[in-house]
Amino acid sequence: QVQLVESGGGLVQAGDSLRLSCAASGGTFSSYNMGWFRQAPGKEREFVAVNTWSTGSTYYTDSVKGRFTISRDNAKNTVYLQMNSLKPEDTAVYYCVADRWHRSAQESEYDYWGQGTQVTVSS
Repeated sequence: QVQLVESGGGLVQAGDSLRLSCAASGGTFSSYNMGWFRQAPGKEREFVAVNTWSTGSTYYTDSVKGRFTISRDNAKNTVYLQMNSLKPEDTAVYYCVADRWHRSAQESEYDYWGQGTQVTVSS
């Protein structure tokens, strides 16, 4: 059983940067695909980014490409989401996810979820 704990959320202004962290425990971190989803108020949860364990490949939703970077530190069992040039539309609860095999944008394919961390971007 994998446990995921996010941190790093907060209130920032448009154009600012923020780095989210997700600490994992209870599994072999280096063998899991790690990703992030987000859910804005009144909207469905959406895929943000994923990092694959096998090749280190990364995938992003179009709206964050060029602004967000997902990375991982296997020695620290932690995945990060560096968010630059933040926009008010990035306001959401951000969830860390993990799965041994899947790396798609479908939330139903991820076995493990964190509790979420709030990111609020003011204009």
